[in-house]
Amino acid sequence: QVQLVESGGGLVQAGGSLRLSCAASGLSFSAYDMAWYRQAPGKQRDFVATVTNGGRTNYADSVKDRFTISRDNAKNAVYLQMNSLKPEDTAIYYCNARPGNRWGQGTQVTVSS
Repeated sequence: QVQLVESGGGLVQAGGSLRLSCAASGLSFSAYDMAWYRQAPGKQRDFVATVTNGGRTNYADSVKDRFTISRDNAKNAVYLQMNSLKPEDTAIYYCNARPGNRWGQGTQVTVSS
């Protein structure tokens, strides 16, 4: 059974950095496109970044040039390096795998001003 487990969230001051990790199991990881989404309180879940099974990346405009998504197929993991964090980045961050549209349980990121 597919499992995605996020980690690395926490509380950080504006301008700081965090690195999120997502450990995947139960799937042929290298064949999957992986993505990060986020959901702020009272808002819909929004796309943040994706890395395809071929290594191509794409970012939401709001995080471009601040966040970097990467994957390690040997470790079945995907990462999100977040720099220059802003209070508006505060949200629960979710890992996503496609095909199948699998989700992790999320990790909270809180950025204080």
